[in-house]
Amino acid sequence: MYLGGLCFITDRKVSGLSYEDMTFKVLMNGVHWIQYREKERSRREIYKGAAKLRRLTRDYNAVFIVNDFADIATCVNADGVHLGQDDLPLKEARKIMGRDKIIGISTHSIEQAIEAERNGADYIGFGPVFHTMTKDAGKPKGTDTLQEVKKQVNIPVVAIGGISLENIESVLQTGVDAVAVASSILKGDIEDNVKRFMDYIKN
Repeated sequence: MYLGGLCFITDRKVSGLSYEDMTFKVLMNGVHWIQYREKERSRREIYKGAAKLRRLTRDYNAVFIVNDFADIATCVNADGVHLGQDDLPLKEARKIMGRDKIIGISTHSIEQAIEAERNGADYIGFGPVFHTMTKDAGKPKGTDTLQEVKKQVNIPVVAIGGISLENIESVLQTGVDAVAVASSILKGDIEDNVKRFMDYIKN
């Protein structure tokens, strides 16, 4: 399964839209990779939201990844799960998900990136590349470290953290396979933002 281009990460705090509405808008404008991130609701509510987005993403033949919860990802038949460093260990998540599902993991150093590949991750998210208000993700790593990570691992590298239309060109120059974006898509005109991001990525 192709993991490249633009990954949209849902975020209720940035937009007043429902998860379904924001996801529909980005799917309509050509995004084919959705990551459902919800940190504050109950697991039952997260499951219900994931089930709705799974149906929607299937209609658009888009990759659907659930953040943090391998069990919920499995229950809704998501394409995979994205794990943080403090979530279930990757090898244990693999037992739940099976070999055919995607498992990505957030990494914040070259060492973590290499370890993630060694443990069988299908892709890594690396960042925060720049300062971000979306989550407390630590000190920005910058594009030089991002470029080095890309050289050190052989699985897809997804840049995340503070990526905007103003800095995406410098991110893409590192050779990363994809960029993950939340707030820079959700602030303002979603359709226009997506189109502008896609224009950069396709060129």
